[in-house]
Amino acid sequence: MQGANGYSILFEPVKIGPVTARNRFYQVPHCNGMGHVRPQAEAAMRTMKAEGGWAVVSTQETEIHPTSDLGPYAENRLWDEHDIPALRLMTEGVHDKGALAAIQLAHNGHHATNHLTRAPVLGPSDMPIDTPFPKQARAMDKSDIRDLRRWHRAAARRAKEAGFDIVYVYAGHQMTLPQHFLLPQYNNRSDEYGGSLENRLRLTRELLEETREELDGHCAVAFRFAVDQMAGPDGMQAREEGRAVVELLADLPDLWDVNVSDWSNDSQTTRFQPQDGFQVPYIEFVKQVTSKPVVGVGRFTSPDLMASLVKKGVLDLIGAARPSIADPFLPKKIEEDRIDEIRECIGCNICVSADMLGVPIRCTQNPTMGEEWRRGWHPEVIASKGHEEHALVVGSGPAGLECAMQLAKRGYDVTLAEAGKEFGGRALRESRLKGLAAWKRVADNRLWQLQQRANVQMFTDSPMTAEEVADLGIPNVFLATGSQWHRDGRGRSSLTPLPVQDMPCFTPDDIMAGELPPDSGPVLLYDDDQGYLGGVLADHLAAAGRKVILATPGAVASAFTDLTLEQARVQTSLLQAGVEIVPLHLLHSADATGAALACAYTGRIRQISCASLLMVTSRQRDTALFDALRADYGDRFTTLELIGDAASPGLIADAVFAGHLAARNFERDPAAADAEWFRRELISLNDMGGA
Repeated sequence: MQGANGYSILFEPVKIGPVTARNRFYQVPHCNGMGHVRPQAEAAMRTMKAEGGWAVVSTQETEIHPTSDLGPYAENRLWDEHDIPALRLMTEGVHDKGALAAIQLAHNGHHATNHLTRAPVLGPSDMPIDTPFPKQARAMDKSDIRDLRRWHRAAARRAKEAGFDIVYVYAGHQMTLPQHFLLPQYNNRSDEYGGSLENRLRLTRELLEETREELDGHCAVAFRFAVDQMAGPDGMQAREEGRAVVELLADLPDLWDVNVSDWSNDSQTTRFQPQDGFQVPYIEFVKQVTSKPVVGVGRFTSPDLMASLVKKGVLDLIGAARPSIADPFLPKKIEEDRIDEIRECIGCNICVSADMLGVPIRCTQNPTMGEEWRRGWHPEVIASKGHEEHALVVGSGPAGLECAMQLAKRGYDVTLAEAGKEFGGRALRESRLKGLAAWKRVADNRLWQLQQRANVQMFTDSPMTAEEVADLGIPNVFLATGSQWHRDGRGRSSLTPLPVQDMPCFTPDDIMAGELPPDSGPVLLYDDDQGYLGGVLADHLAAAGRKVILATPGAVASAFTDLTLEQARVQTSLLQAGVEIVPLHLLHSADATGAALACAYTGRIRQISCASLLMVTSRQRDTALFDALRADYGDRFTTLELIGDAASPGLIADAVFAGHLAARNFERDPAAADAEWFRRELISLNDMGGA
């Protein structure tokens, strides 16, 4: 690893048209579930990135007109002048911290559903909208195209008024009209906007030229372009039309922001793309073609790789979305030679899931993400301790590690007791499954932080009874004792045990402990959890040589992973591994002869030949120690609190958040802490009228 001076190249200023970025760290546009619905929260989150050292901080896609209504998703809006004040909150905050503010203008064409506005959906050609809803886009006529150009120009003018330094034309992720016009599968026009590449590129060129003219040297013009659809010869490829587009527009934008499409390719999870910088082979040609600065992404977390890409002339600016979410202070930590403190993105896409659900962003690694405004949380700053001196944390899973780390940062003497032989809990156990190696970063970062502190004592192989905890005399106890997967089939579809007799039955805990079902016959994995873990376990067992049948009440395997942009890859991976998927079926019963599955709709029974069962259904909270302490020694404790999966089983992100919340709220006024649950942004009752 290089010393701080070895990364000085990353802190050189970069001129982008009429503006200059103070260094090479560029937070590219990314969604966050806040947008026009929660503008104060969005501004606070983006401002935190600027404070953390990002030289450019961007919005997410910003709708330019009611015909590009993305509701119910909470993106930004710049329909008319009434949207300017909300966006100005972001530019003022970002500028106050010394960074440039960028806005990604977007008209989403047939990707927009217009559910709120009920406006007609527009596209280059007649086509269905790209969500499963019985509605179609109409082919834009020349008048529609002139309107679009006028809307985009007006939005650029409003962006300048709102204080933005960089204004985007957006042709990426297969979500916007400029890209829809570019791609032959969407554009079957026979006029000057269709046919040849030059014609299909005409709209993009017009938008770039008109945006530059409108901004008149006051702001830079950026072009976000997906150079490759990652669809082989069936789509645009970087070496062919992707390169040709860059050649045709080479120096027209002030900045090239290049990536791949669609979104599921651009934001691949580490489960299916573990390599940082995975987009480099697709985008490395761009600087050979243009003299303008280039920013690219690829889940960059290594400063060595970042510096290398700049030195090799691949990139001028290091782009990031997810790594800037996991650690908003990544640039400062590199600059200050605190590289070991970086919270590396694990590529789980929990951040994406929040946007898909229309709720504020969250992150597995960074529990403060999305809470900058509501709770006033800072990723690097936490209040000093109160009058208490010592705290005990029992359990070293994600919740326990986060709680212990933050309590230690506050200045308390912390004792961390782990019953097992290793620290890390479920983060460590899950990281041993196929595809989830990056999950270990959750434990590694927190363990490193704890090991640096003289006020922390850490013990493994330390299962504790209630009497032993009481005898320690530590008045503040946080119990992160976790949960165990049910073996009896209780889950979402059956709240009572299922009739299973004379059939070997396993749980995810068994597999994560290294145990495997016998290979005397197929293992039936019953996934009533329908999260990510069922599919991971099926893939893991198939790689271990087991014949796997995955049955689920869901319509697809691991239905939750649609929110993390990976369900199609999950299904494909399982089928390629030889896993038989039986959707829309509930486990009815099992015995020595096999299992009976019931159709989720008709109840019709289907017999399955299998030698063992793997139940992935629901979890039982481990509260025995808490219950005993409360019952027998409750009067000895100032604080006795369950956290993480022991309080409410959920995602690793939920456990980390719970541990962080407990540490933040320790010794706070309970009323003040409770009030934060109610803080939200209220919609104005004023009628804004038309533009």
